Amino acid sequence: MVMTAAHVIFIGFVITVGFWKGDVKNFTEPADPVHHPAGFFPFGAAGVFNGAAMVYLSYIGYDAVSTMAEEVKNPIRDIPVGVSGSVIIVTVLYCLMAASMSMLLPYDAVDPEAPYAAAFKGVEGRWRWVSNVIGGGASFGILTSLMVSMLGQARYMCVIGRSNVVPAWFARVHPTTFTPVNASVFLGVFTAAIALFTDLNVLLNLVSIGTLFVFYMVANAVIYRRYVTVGTSNPWPTLSYLCSFSLSSILFTLIWHFTPPGKLKALMLVACTIIALAILQLFVCLVPQAHKPEFWGVPLMPWLPSVSIFLNIFLLGSLDGPSYARFIFFSALAVLVYVLYSVHASFDAEGDGSFIHKNVATLKDIEDG
Repeated sequence: MVMTAAHVIFIGFVITVGFWKGDVKNFTEPADPVHHPAGFFPFGAAGVFNGAAMVYLSYIGYDAVSTMAEEVKNPIRDIPVGVSGSVIIVTVLYCLMAASMSMLLPYDAVDPEAPYAAAFKGVEGRWRWVSNVIGGGASFGILTSLMVSMLGQARYMCVIGRSNVVPAWFARVHPTTFTPVNASVFLGVFTAAIALFTDLNVLLNLVSIGTLFVFYMVANAVIYRRYVTVGTSNPWPTLSYLCSFSLSSILFTLIWHFTPPGKLKALMLVACTIIALAILQLFVCLVPQAHKPEFWGVPLMPWLPSVSIFLNIFLLGSLDGPSYARFIFFSALAVLVYVLYSVHASFDAEGDGSFIHKNVATLKDIEDG
């Protein structure tokens, strides 16, 4: 909490100084107008969406709030408030940070390696100290982000370790601190090794495509859970809607990226939009909600998660081919591990009688902490 508060104060300092020393003309005027386009959107809508897909990883970590459900007093109230509140606050800070950076320097003069620190090196001498402060604050921010990421990842590993999807060793809880110590140590070493030996752009694209795909699946699951009750309602209308809407979103994305600009492209995009809206409205009229959450639920169903489905598919279309190849490889590897090991060792398979050699003593130690 102390580290997060200090980091927010540092961000506020950077935003304040950036707006104070910046110039509004840098929003539209490049440093080299001969070789770089001008305007508020110099690369158009395509540039905006490509950038959004690249930095989508900035929105991972909010799920770490949900992993703390076992450690809060009132999760039904606190988890939705924590997730929604953190997303709103951080989104505002992201936008203000981007605006302050754009005011300090034209986009083509920004140093991609250290944009904020390098920006203040170019101002008058008595402000050069800000560059050193930003460098230290950025390192501090990386540390806090890594700690939050490790917090959620370790608890994920601990939970799936309890059900033997991964070895039960990962579910070991420290007897004094009551934290998943084995999972934390393993993930810390593994993450450090990946960061040391992997190119940053490769990691950014891989994390972004994974995050977008997970968010896409979650949006589908939210609709399915709201409209389908196992044993009492027919799942096929909901499944048909999800498949149809996803296909129309994929078609829109393919047309956007691969069709040459012109009236034909605009006409095809409008047609895809009308088809998607018609499918959505038809689903709303014909398929009633199976149940409504008692305490908290996603509002504007199914419109809001449907928009999420479309945006995730659209941003997925902005990533490069090698990212998809890596994503498919690691996804296939994870499925292979699940099929060959996890499905046989999990509690579900054990209940079906396929897992014979169970370690009762290990499970008892895990439950006892």
